[in-house]
Amino acid sequence: MTENEILDVFREHSAILEGHFILSSGLHSNRYVQCALVLQHPRVAEQLGSELAAKLRHLGAAVVAAPALGGILVAHEVARALGTRAIFTERQEGAMTLRRGFGLAPGEPTLVVEDVLTTGLSTRETIQCVEQSGGKVVGAGALIDRSGGKADLGLPQAALVRLQIQNYNPADCPLCKAGIPAVKPGSRTKK
Repeated sequence: MTENEILDVFREHSAILEGHFILSSGLHSNRYVQCALVLQHPRVAEQLGSELAAKLRHLGAAVVAAPALGGILVAHEVARALGTRAIFTERQEGAMTLRRGFGLAPGEPTLVVEDVLTTGLSTRETIQCVEQSGGKVVGAGALIDRSGGKADLGLPQAALVRLQIQNYNPADCPLCKAGIPAVKPGSRTKK
């Protein structure tokens, strides 16, 4: 699928929102990509996971990891396409951790995937968790990279779509200054 075809899927499911949003990173934006509206459809989720897996297959991962909550379905579908297992990290006392009996063998090649990459914070935290758990992160991926490729994770990475969406620090947000009410559709609360 081309980037335009993938964007059409997101538009078809009303998953690219406009307004005033507080992102999981704490930044503000006038656009929000709500992947859950797309991923709620199993056949579409499977297709997008397969597309992302094709871009990352050459890295030879034996497991796919993702941060909860948004990355769980992405990891599952990428792992399905690669024929590997999928695990996820969760925040516990402010830090990403593997729970629920998940573990990694020493040096186990691992991909870290996400639904939307903005600053890369959740992805970096998941990479750190995987490495602290003994795994070796071989690459990262996202359905949507809204940083336009600027979120450098220091390892091979791929995205199905790269968008250049403006983000604002809350103190400098023109939407706040215009008095436009903000909504927080993401899953993480900023600490």
